[in-house]
Amino acid sequence: MGREGERGDCEEEGLMATDFFWSYTDEPHATRRKQILAKYPQIRELFGPDPWAFIKINAAVLIQLWTATYLCSASWLKILTVAYFFGSFLNHNLFLAIHELSHNLAFLTPCYNRWLGIFANLPIGVPMSITFQKYHLEHHRFQGVDGIDMDIPTYAEAHAIKNAITKSIWVILQLFFYAFRPLFLKPKKPGMWEFINLLIQVSMDSCMVYFWGWKSLAYLILSTFVGGGMHPMAGHFISEHYVFRPGQETYSYYGPLNLMTWSVGYHNEHHDFPRISGSRLHKVKEIAPEYYMNLSSYRSWSQVIYMYVMDRTVGPFSRVKRKLDAKVKKAA
Repeated sequence: MGREGERGDCEEEGLMATDFFWSYTDEPHATRRKQILAKYPQIRELFGPDPWAFIKINAAVLIQLWTATYLCSASWLKILTVAYFFGSFLNHNLFLAIHELSHNLAFLTPCYNRWLGIFANLPIGVPMSITFQKYHLEHHRFQGVDGIDMDIPTYAEAHAIKNAITKSIWVILQLFFYAFRPLFLKPKKPGMWEFINLLIQVSMDSCMVYFWGWKSLAYLILSTFVGGGMHPMAGHFISEHYVFRPGQETYSYYGPLNLMTWSVGYHNEHHDFPRISGSRLHKVKEIAPEYYMNLSSYRSWSQVIYMYVMDRTVGPFSRVKRKLDAKVKKAA
């Protein structure tokens, strides 16, 4: 992996890096997957959907929509408080449910997962389920590839974020960067499923406003916004691939919030085996511990956010990128 020497110089001087970590090797997960499956073929038995996904998603959607109607005449302070300490957890849970569904991990039939993703999208307030799947699958197939992996900040973002204050603002607004970055850098022509997602979401939002008023819809939007910013759940956005230890580009989290986030914290395990549902990812580490025990991991997403903001050597450039080689060009 390139730029490690430069990184060391930056750390000694307490300066933020001015370029990404450029890697000249393939992403590590395909290689590790082959090694693990060769040694532990029984891991294939973990492949497949989570039979409880449908019930869990329905419960979260119904609770959040009911909460929105309950707050239709509440004060703005109450709405903001409930949104941060309650609704944010539910909406972030649903966002990660959509992540699970993008890998077809609720049903064997892909279109059933799309329909459930559109349903899970309802409390989030803005249509994103179908579009997210397209970009997220590219993140898995082309991890870190320049111009394809839209999970990585742009040069404009990275050059603008220079200190703890601007990093804090970036963390608060990171959902906006995730949403608009691919639309500017790699827009995709919308298809039938995007229009269905848009139509159903706008219909739900309109019904919410018509029957219960703007405050109910505002509660849902606020739950999404605050849950994706300076919030413990949102720490996974940073913890997953931001390089705090040169030489490692994916990091797992083994803390209690996995219970509410479809175990997305098991992120090395997820990238190694994206066909295993979150409810069974912990078994990968149990079966093949020697492949994960020496990798850096986290126990607190809140601590990750704090480290990202306060560490002067870490910023948006703390990501691994690789060039688009001929083999990848053909696959893309």
